[in-house]
Amino acid sequence: MRDHVFIEGLEIEAQIGIYDWERRIRQPLVFDLELEFDNRVPAASDAIADTVDYKAISKRLIEYVGQSGFGLVETLAERCAALVLEEFGVAAVRLKLSKPGAVRGARAVGVCIQRRRA
Repeated sequence: MRDHVFIEGLEIEAQIGIYDWERRIRQPLVFDLELEFDNRVPAASDAIADTVDYKAISKRLIEYVGQSGFGLVETLAERCAALVLEEFGVAAVRLKLSKPGAVRGARAVGVCIQRRRA
């Protein structure tokens, strides 16, 4: 069984990019996450302590990404996926990281990765 909690359209301002001009500004990034876990326990207890706290995950990502300074979205995506797996105990994460406006004519560019606990 694979249940998921999702966070969709989480916008975070970050310093990211490989060009000099990108290193001097903050740009919006958009995160979409699907977090795999067993929903039966929180459904039975109706207790926040038994579920994946999407507010806590969102706040942690906002803090982490806001302080980061990576050149590549690929690097940032890997680090964020590892952070969620390590700190929030989910079985797996699917993370889509979009960089709006990075390419003329495209709404956004980015990466989509899936990582599972070892």
